[in-house]
Amino acid sequence: MSTRDNQPAADAGASTPALKDWPLWEVFVRSKQGLEHKHCGSLHAADAQHALQMARDIYTRRQEGVSIWVVPSAAIVASRPAEKDEFFEPAADKIYRHPTFYDIPAEVGHM
Repeated sequence: MSTRDNQPAADAGASTPALKDWPLWEVFVRSKQGLEHKHCGSLHAADAQHALQMARDIYTRRQEGVSIWVVPSAAIVASRPAEKDEFFEPAADKIYRHPTFYDIPAEVGHM
């Protein structure tokens, strides 16, 4: 095929990366009932705005969300489950962080 100027037509898909080549984004949605954002899943999108639009369409189809966060997966840093003992151990020696020394009044209820 060629264009009107007798130049070879560019492959329409050549300039647009395939979906699998787009960055991976993690999606967090805050529901109408909740105060915190919860991880809903992941999706591939070209940029942040595209990720927001896709997250809205995929994860809030029933209008259950009031806020959406999208974060590039590459920007997330996480602890390793295999290293949990050494990672969380320093908190165990600070007994004042645990409410075992406090009397909770019965009228407070579940806490």
